[in-house]
Amino acid sequence: MQQQAPDHEGNPQGTTAYHRLLDEIRLGALPPGTRLREHELAQRFGVSRTPIREAIRQLEADGLVTHVPRVGAAVRSLDHAEVMELYEMRAVLEGTAARLAARAAADLELAELESLNDAMRAAGDDAARQYRLNQQFHRALMDAARNRFLSASMAALGRTMLILGPSTLGARARADEAVAEHAEILEALKRRDADAAEQHMRAHIEAAHRERLRQLRDRTTPEFEI
Repeated sequence: MQQQAPDHEGNPQGTTAYHRLLDEIRLGALPPGTRLREHELAQRFGVSRTPIREAIRQLEADGLVTHVPRVGAAVRSLDHAEVMELYEMRAVLEGTAARLAARAAADLELAELESLNDAMRAAGDDAARQYRLNQQFHRALMDAARNRFLSASMAALGRTMLILGPSTLGARARADEAVAEHAEILEALKRRDADAAEQHMRAHIEAAHRERLRQLRDRTTPEFEI
């Protein structure tokens, strides 16, 4: 079993707390606007307040946590314009990645992408597995683009998108659509058709965007009023 890597201050507890908080933000257990109280989190995670403080500091550096007057550290809220901008940038970055991958991806990488998509298809109603496989698919495609600066930009964007909460693949119908959209991207990659690969990836991100907006409309928290 791989050990948890320590953070920049050499504190593995801080790294563990950071990743636990990341997971809770992604899963919606800590929705936007939630106050992060050090003593409560330390008690719940079974650690001292120091690693919690370090984790909150790192989340603030990532842009996921902000300081609210008279409240303190809280999970950042995104307004409608910011959500639109996030998906616009995702379409640009991942569309470009698909274009580059059409030219640069090795056959073995294309086979791995197809295997991941087949595993998604077989995952059925297992939303957690769907999410993991989908993340692996998109990371593998980004790696196949062979552009480190593009990968770094996408990683930063991906961290901010965690604020949006649970994956859009939680709905079975959307998961099935995503698999079909991945298949279209793959066919374009296999043909080495850069234009079609970018077009299909942009359409895929736009479909995810529409589902995300539907999810946000269904929420009642004012942070997501759109």
